[in-house]
Amino acid sequence: MKIKMVGLEDGFTCYGFRKIAAYIERLNPDTTVHYISTEIGRLSPLKSITRGFGSAAEFGPDHIDEIARGLVDADIIAFSSMTGYSKLTKAIASRVREISRQPFLVWGGIHPIIHPEDAIAADVDAICTGEGEFAFEEFYNLFRRGGDYQGVRNFWFKRGGEIRRNSFRPLMTSEDMETLPFAKYGTDEFIYKPERGFVPVTKHDYLRMNGLSYTTVWSIGCPLHCTFCGNSKFIANDKNYARVRHPSPQYAVEEIRHAKSIHAHIQNVLFVDDSFMAIKTAEIEEFAIAWRQELNLPFAVFGVIPNYVREDKLELLTWAGMYRVRMGIQSGSQRILDFYKRPTPLDRVEQAVDTISKFARHHVNPSYDIIVDNPVETRQDVIDTLELLYRLARPYQLNIFSLRVIPNTVLEQQMIEHGLNVEEISVNYHGLKPTFANVLLYLLILWRPPRWLFLKLLKRVRATREPQKLHPLLIILIRIPWSLVQGWRHARVGDLSVVGGNLAYFSYAIWKSGLLRLWLKVAGVPAFTLKEEHASRLLHSTEKAEAR
Repeated sequence: MKIKMVGLEDGFTCYGFRKIAAYIERLNPDTTVHYISTEIGRLSPLKSITRGFGSAAEFGPDHIDEIARGLVDADIIAFSSMTGYSKLTKAIASRVREISRQPFLVWGGIHPIIHPEDAIAADVDAICTGEGEFAFEEFYNLFRRGGDYQGVRNFWFKRGGEIRRNSFRPLMTSEDMETLPFAKYGTDEFIYKPERGFVPVTKHDYLRMNGLSYTTVWSIGCPLHCTFCGNSKFIANDKNYARVRHPSPQYAVEEIRHAKSIHAHIQNVLFVDDSFMAIKTAEIEEFAIAWRQELNLPFAVFGVIPNYVREDKLELLTWAGMYRVRMGIQSGSQRILDFYKRPTPLDRVEQAVDTISKFARHHVNPSYDIIVDNPVETRQDVIDTLELLYRLARPYQLNIFSLRVIPNTVLEQQMIEHGLNVEEISVNYHGLKPTFANVLLYLLILWRPPRWLFLKLLKRVRATREPQKLHPLLIILIRIPWSLVQGWRHARVGDLSVVGGNLAYFSYAIWKSGLLRLWLKVAGVPAFTLKEEHASRLLHSTEKAEAR
């Protein structure tokens, strides 16, 4: 049986898709993986400055036809996409159907989970509404034997206009996750390139997309119920999704070892877990020991929630090799945090930033996520966010996102209740409005002005929905030094994880020549020494592990 897995994503960071692709390939050897990326390579330095004033590449009818013809000879075509790619997924599925009725079309990924009624309305035979590995295995075994698969849980099926909505399977346990194959990576994959169709993925494609980094997830689950996040829908489907689950630390280590056996140029690992810091301290300690002993690779943790930031966890992870953290702040207004149902009081945010700042010598400047352009915000809410950023311990970087309303989430309902047209709210979270408030965000990254000057600048700030002068040129100009500072914060410690596109070949050459190793010895992140009480306990744990 021929199965074609189709991942729609910007690059190869669609980790969930790569995990289930590996699982299905184990079930059915005649499985091929196909990527459709709206950004072939990372943004150039120029685009990183002007980003947000344009949109991702559009796929015309000829592209849709070319993609469909490259997929149509399969028995099963399994799509995976987020909501941002739902229209493209629908268009491809419809074109496949116009060409042939033979393939069985399945749509999985985040969008069918969050908005199943929208997904099942597409020209597909089934959607996966929950975790896919074990559910697909049950469906696959029945499908290939000609059995009745209509009752498989975690799936909705459509036949003759009738929809069968099945219930959910129990979530995977940590023990279940231990049995899964490592994510599909670097072998026997294809990527769509206009006018060439699907061509084999090469090392150069990975360099363009990921630079010298490997992106992964160790844990699944998030204890928060933020209304803007798709996780709130996952938790509504199964309250156990609020629990953090993960395989063993050794599994995480072996996955990276496997990836490095394919691409020796991997120089750092990016963990994009939703709530890495919510993992229990004992498990983080076990992870730190295994990672330092067996890999000793720098790694970044992007899933940091202020509520779970603790100095002892940061110590363990920094000792293991963590050099970079990214934490969600979202707003400096308590009213807006309450609106988002984000249980993080502002004093806890500042406390978390103070704790992270203690490791400034050993980390690249931390990144904090901020959501702007929220039409519910008042002028005071916007000022409160700027005031918080003015107070925060430095240095830091900001990831600034324009509010994006994911369909069928609590946030969408909140916006409707406020009488707002959801369609008019930005659907491109990099599409920042060039307001003076957003200009000030970039200024605060670069410089903390004197208090008198800052107060004077705040007088020009307006809420998103208030009439105001826009500054498209000024926001581009302020992003030039911001881009340079952001580049230097990584370059000074030899971190090339943010370099992609054609510049990735330059990074690769530096690594290949050995210059990167030399630079790291000269300017790398200073070694971190554990406090005495941690060191003695870890030494004891290490000796026990070696004895085993």
